[in-house]
Amino acid sequence: MTPMIPLVTASEVAFWVCAPIAVLCALGVLLSRKAVHSAIAMAGVMIALAVLYAAQDAPFLFVIQIVVYTGAILMLFLFVVMLIGVDATDSVVETLKGHRIASAIVAFAIGVLLICAVAQFTLGGEPAGLAEANAEYGGNIQSIAALLFTKYVFLFEATAALLITGAVGAMLLAHGEQLFTKVTQPEQLKNRMKAYAEDGEHPGTLPNSGVFARHNAISTPALLPDGSIAEKSVSETLRMRGVIVDVDELRGPTTSAYAALDARDQELEGDDE
Repeated sequence: MTPMIPLVTASEVAFWVCAPIAVLCALGVLLSRKAVHSAIAMAGVMIALAVLYAAQDAPFLFVIQIVVYTGAILMLFLFVVMLIGVDATDSVVETLKGHRIASAIVAFAIGVLLICAVAQFTLGGEPAGLAEANAEYGGNIQSIAALLFTKYVFLFEATAALLITGAVGAMLLAHGEQLFTKVTQPEQLKNRMKAYAEDGEHPGTLPNSGVFARHNAISTPALLPDGSIAEKSVSETLRMRGVIVDVDELRGPTTSAYAALDARDQELEGDDE
């Protein structure tokens, strides 16, 4: 009698499919240079974890992972990132003394705690008192719901308030200078004249965009008298998106006129010689 070959279960298939995806997305969170790309990679990690929860017969964790983490908290992260700006650079100045050392210690402690918890569950089996706690209200989901909305309802609401407070705090920290620093008109005049003296920046108003009759859109840069582009005539946001109109056709007459004048000057210089 030939021995039976054990078949691969659905949970094992889900693990070998979703685990590499979760690892690759986690590396994308760490290695991506743009915050939006990191957030999208984090969404991939959370969705892969949700599938693994479903494969392990944990429907409550599966739904919570999708609805709460992927659908709510991650969208909150993206909302804050878009408010702060995707082109914002992080400061390397340590505003709070010792916060890097404290963060490293806390991260190490959390890692040790997670390792100990996994080791205890692996070697010691089911956590003590879990079966009794689940049987008290008729199941794991019912027990969690009873604790969240009865005994820990105020802590649950306080956690939700902290998430909103974190978003508002990020907005204030990102735009603190615009909100709390008010520059008067004499100070603006002084700063403009200083910039003109040191860097040669014109103290007048910025040139308007779209100064041509055929192209009056805000994505059309203005041209200086020599045919060059006035860099400050278009929005920096449009410049980052790469939607500025090519003005080679528009400055063609100016370029040809200057070329004709240069050629005429050379001819006059040749005649004088």
